[in-house]
Amino acid sequence: MKTHILLPLGLAVGLAVLAGCTTAPPVENAPVVDQRIIVADPRVSTDASLNNLVSVMGVRTSMTPGGLLKVQVELQNRTTSLQQFIYRFEWFDANGMEINNVITAPITDQIESQEDKFIFSIAPNPNCKDFRVKFITAN
Repeated sequence: MKTHILLPLGLAVGLAVLAGCTTAPPVENAPVVDQRIIVADPRVSTDASLNNLVSVMGVRTSMTPGGLLKVQVELQNRTTSLQQFIYRFEWFDANGMEINNVITAPITDQIESQEDKFIFSIAPNPNCKDFRVKFITAN
């Protein structure tokens, strides 16, 4: 009678020990793949010739401690040569009306071959609640 009780108990203990001793396959981290996506933001306007050369990879906004809108645009040169461009920010109030008394001068800039670059601007006054940035090829 004792063998009938001890045999299943011994078998159960043996299976539990074997299950605890199995080796799990090693866990490997997934390979990191840079899958960046070109951003289509309606607040960004690029002329056709520059659009084929330099891509907008991201647009981020935040507020400064003083309550001014801050804009950062990430660009990427998709070519193997230096690209020169001109950009200009335009500012709008909460109703989407352009703030005409705000003059933002066009800025000439360049981006190296295959380079990522950030440009930024800060709204000139607290009434600026939205923006548009225009990019054109520098001739």
